[in-house]
Amino acid sequence: MVLVTGGARRVGRAICLAAARRGFDVALHYHCSQADAAATAAEIERIGRRCECIPGDLEDVANAPAIVDAAIRAFGRLDALVNNASLFRLPGGDTLDQVDVGAWSRMLRVNLIAPAALCRAALGPFKSRGRGRIINLCDISADHPWPAHLSYCASKAALVNLTKALARALAPQIQVNAVAPGIAEFPDDYSAATRQRLVSRVPAGRAGTPEEIAEVVGFLLDAPDYLTGQIIAVDGGRSL
Repeated sequence: MVLVTGGARRVGRAICLAAARRGFDVALHYHCSQADAAATAAEIERIGRRCECIPGDLEDVANAPAIVDAAIRAFGRLDALVNNASLFRLPGGDTLDQVDVGAWSRMLRVNLIAPAALCRAALGPFKSRGRGRIINLCDISADHPWPAHLSYCASKAALVNLTKALARALAPQIQVNAVAPGIAEFPDDYSAATRQRLVSRVPAGRAGTPEEIAEVVGFLLDAPDYLTGQIIAVDGGRSL
């Protein structure tokens, strides 16, 4: 069974479906998107796998153990954890003169501390089975930060570091890797001009898709045990 945070919509939904197609049952965590979670669960069940929808607000990191416990109660085991849920925008902006300490704290709780807390909660179940997989969703902005999204980029850079540190700390039983997307799915309010400007910087000449990101996550679910501590950029060559 795979626990996917933020699995109701967008990239998270594609990851849930990719995991189901690879033969995994899915514990689908969501925050506010209950209807989308139910629709994704129905698709997973049409594939022939089971799905349990688990609500939870990751801004309150104390919820992490309960989310993992709910997944294990539903399926009796945990094979992999995919930390996909992420906060991208802050209401007041994310430049140095806009973001305040409270907003920075919120970004780091959702994008860094919650994944760490979920990893900690999953450690016991993984150790009891003698194996496990952790896959974090990072971002190429960890290495190529955007001035208009300071706290977001910093949180993803920290998640890259956490991925590498956990890969060392939890080896050899548990493999920890990450996927770093480039353009996977634009925010709904991006104009056509903004989208074209961003795509023009991609050597592949197009935006990626949630399904392409999900396929790489799916690969890591089944990858050899010798693969750990890696950050795989799926960005059409943009990070070059």
